[in-house]
Amino acid sequence: MRIARFSIDGNVAFGAVEGDSPPGTTEGLVLDIIKGIPFADFELSGTKVPLSKVRLLPPVLPNKVVAFGRNYAEHAKELGNEVPDAPFAFFKPSTAVIGPGDQIAYPSFSQELHHEAELAVVIGRMCREVPRERVKDVILGYTCANDVTARDVQKREKQWARAKGFDTSCPLGPWVETDLDPSDLTIQCTVNGQQRQLGRTSQMIHSIEDLIVNISEAMTLLPGDVILTGTPEGVGPLNVGDEVAVTIEGIGTLTNKVIKRG
Repeated sequence: MRIARFSIDGNVAFGAVEGDSPPGTTEGLVLDIIKGIPFADFELSGTKVPLSKVRLLPPVLPNKVVAFGRNYAEHAKELGNEVPDAPFAFFKPSTAVIGPGDQIAYPSFSQELHHEAELAVVIGRMCREVPRERVKDVILGYTCANDVTARDVQKREKQWARAKGFDTSCPLGPWVETDLDPSDLTIQCTVNGQQRQLGRTSQMIHSIEDLIVNISEAMTLLPGDVILTGTPEGVGPLNVGDEVAVTIEGIGTLTNKVIKRG
């Protein structure tokens, strides 16, 4: 099931996305509005609205976004970094999150903004110290993410809080796919229609199970929290006016435009 979060006539709701559409479009898709929230038992209302009539929002509002760096060997290599022996985590605040179609504001303190296409895992229930064999039980589903990074700031500052946590640096969407095997999916990033990144989730160094076991040893994960699983090689610059799109097999396409920060 594809679960979207949206607004219509000033109201915010969740809905199940139904239908098929050409790649990169919403033509022919409708939303069956959900009674309740997707983190508990819910029913479909039967009330349907065309997706073209609503504004898609970030599919979840996470309490925290836990991101894992250097989880693809070729990406670590392209930036001159060693592959970490254990999962390497950092955080992006909830204020970094934006949705499909929202604008990425180029931060005034950076001169080198980069895209990083990633598979995002959405947590479906409160959990901690998750054993490997129970990881699938705590996952609601998967969505597309762009770990937008101020690369120059990342290089000169020892901590990544500003480089990766600035407002609008975490686009998510367009929806959460709950029925998906994430073990070998194509991840692609284009900028203005030109391919920049192309990889597969099977190239991850540390699996999704590894990542969730690792972070849940340290902290409680809450429904709606997001885990970013790393990016394949091919990261590169974004400029004001660029349109960046992250496409993941079996999920869809997340598109955002870069603007000058006002």
